[in-house]
Amino acid sequence: SISSKLYKNGFEDIHSHAFNGTKLNQLILKDNKNLRRIHNDALRGATGPDVLDISSTALESLPSYGLEAIQILNATSSYSLKRLPPLDKFSSLLEAVLTYPSHCCAFRNLRTEKQNLLLSIFDNFSKECENTMRKPTHEMQDDSVERSTHPFGAEDESSPYSYSTIFDDSEMAGFDFEYDFCQPKVLTCTPEPDAFNPCEDILGYSFLRVLIWFINILAIAGNFTVLLVLLTSHYKLTVPRFLMCNLSFADFCMGLYLLLIAAVDARTSGQYYNHAIEWQTGAGCSAAGFFTVFASELSVYTLTVITLERWHTITYAMQLDRKLRLRHAVPIMVFGWVFSFGVAVLPLFGVSSYMKVSICLPMDIETGLAQAYILLILVLNVVAFVVICACYIKIYVAVQNPELVAANKDTKVAKRMAVLIFTDFTCMAPISFFAISAAFKVPLITVTNSKILLVLFYPVNSCANPFLYAIFTKAFRRDFFLLLSKLGCCKSRAELYRMNYFSAYNSNCKNGGAATAPSKASQALLLLSALEK
Repeated sequence: SISSKLYKNGFEDIHSHAFNGTKLNQLILKDNKNLRRIHNDALRGATGPDVLDISSTALESLPSYGLEAIQILNATSSYSLKRLPPLDKFSSLLEAVLTYPSHCCAFRNLRTEKQNLLLSIFDNFSKECENTMRKPTHEMQDDSVERSTHPFGAEDESSPYSYSTIFDDSEMAGFDFEYDFCQPKVLTCTPEPDAFNPCEDILGYSFLRVLIWFINILAIAGNFTVLLVLLTSHYKLTVPRFLMCNLSFADFCMGLYLLLIAAVDARTSGQYYNHAIEWQTGAGCSAAGFFTVFASELSVYTLTVITLERWHTITYAMQLDRKLRLRHAVPIMVFGWVFSFGVAVLPLFGVSSYMKVSICLPMDIETGLAQAYILLILVLNVVAFVVICACYIKIYVAVQNPELVAANKDTKVAKRMAVLIFTDFTCMAPISFFAISAAFKVPLITVTNSKILLVLFYPVNSCANPFLYAIFTKAFRRDFFLLLSKLGCCKSRAELYRMNYFSAYNSNCKNGGAATAPSKASQALLLLSALEK
């Protein structure tokens, strides 16, 4: 046998039958920076190798033939090798030194061919092994001589260890019972998977695979419906409607993130170790991470603006000159979009990273800048929650004033919006709590458990928002049936909603009297009442 040491050469590929007729002990190909391909039949016609070293090469795949004899595989700094051949090709592998921890997940439960064969046939040898391990040393030495002739006991048909019908003498040559069966060699693999990348599929738990499809379809369908109805409505685009459109779009993006995660999990189920690097370092994970951070921050920002707008409208209900107009709301939301986009794009430029975990969240806090980035997001979310709570306390204090109750139609709206906001932040509270602890490098839960928060809490607001702020309201139902009437459906129902709207409008105008100020107030309250159930 020979050791072929071909390191630090300039070749780019190894052709078919390149080692034909040779008996290889070692094949050392390390430090061939330009080596990108080994032909599938490169080792055909050769015996071995026992050791294969492809460290610091540009190989993207290993050959599918000739890996059965490899006992030691060294592939450190082989960053282009993102996928491994089928595991049954490594039937003799005992040691693997790889580049990516996820690849070691593939070898965790892999046994050598001899171990698999023995364990599948002899189910009762654990007792024999126990007896062997309890024997004194001199008895074990005597037994070893006997075992060399009869590895599994004397050739007796009544013996449970009769083997002549299974193996011939040539197959059992060199077999040692205590060494090969009772103390089998264990395959070792480095680097081992870490806390951020455990040996599991993207979602980990089976029940999460079902829930995430239900949640993402609900989020996408609900928010798309709201966007479609609000944007096609022939009624004037008011500030509340404008803000609702922004919130709905943010929640729609969250649904897209969940859909992408669910689809990749379904495609890689059971073999994620072979797709982990390609997914986490590719454009797909970066896009998913961008979508979720952008959607989350835009949603929080919009909810804060909605609450402030509600508080401002109720507080200054009779001062129409201080009413928030669309020309004011647009630049406010433009700032929110720019801020959310900036926060979401920073991990793409090295501030934290979306590549750290399989669910593509920015969990990288290795540098001080990355840690500050995560803490800034979390602190801003907490501040937003405090602002929202303060606004609703003021709203409920204001509506207790009997002078305002008679003229104010926002009481029901305020209560409904309070349910909406507190639902959103109740869902976000556990995530914020555990995320802040992790940002200070004191994680209270594992990445596996965090996936439960991701599916059960993180996106619930995206599913609830379209129903709480739109679909369950009279205004939305009116706009929905008016849209259907344009398509030739439910015309009578749409006409009924149209008549009710104009009847309510005329009634408010009459109640306003001839004075200009009350008339405007009535119109303002009419527009606000469109958000009521």
